[in-house]
Amino acid sequence: MGKRGRIAQRVIAALALGVLSVTSFAGSAVAQTCSEDRITLRGDFGTASFRIALADTPGERSQGLMNVPQMDRFAGMLFVYEEPGDVAFWMRNTLIPLDMIFADETGTVRKVHSNAVPHDETAIPGAPGTQFVLEINGGLAETLGIAPGTEMLHPAIEDAAWPCAAE
Repeated sequence: MGKRGRIAQRVIAALALGVLSVTSFAGSAVAQTCSEDRITLRGDFGTASFRIALADTPGERSQGLMNVPQMDRFAGMLFVYEEPGDVAFWMRNTLIPLDMIFADETGTVRKVHSNAVPHDETAIPGAPGTQFVLEINGGLAETLGIAPGTEMLHPAIEDAAWPCAAE
């Protein structure tokens, strides 16, 4: 099996483990601990936690979720860039509809693109200064209320608006 096949298998295995938990701010405290395989978002809706695969190298970002036939409902992929900048995505060889959540260097969501169409090669630009992009199943961001201003919690976000608790 080639390198791309191994990457695809690793992504599919990681995404199959996805679990979501949604809580209300008033209902319970959320621990601010971090792990590489989970991202938590908070906003007016409360919090939502996703099991993720991390794409933090050029090769992993290039592969993304291409050729993934299905993804657990509450799984995703977090794209991490070294510096904030202008990014654009497309859906070449992507088999499932996706929501793309673009965040700045603080992990604050600046733009949500809903229901990107499988196989569409039209560029989907992020917000200016994007450093993180979370891809989740299409339509889920709207269902949960994820919108600009939502904050992300993940150890890759060094200058986070919502920082990880000290270990």
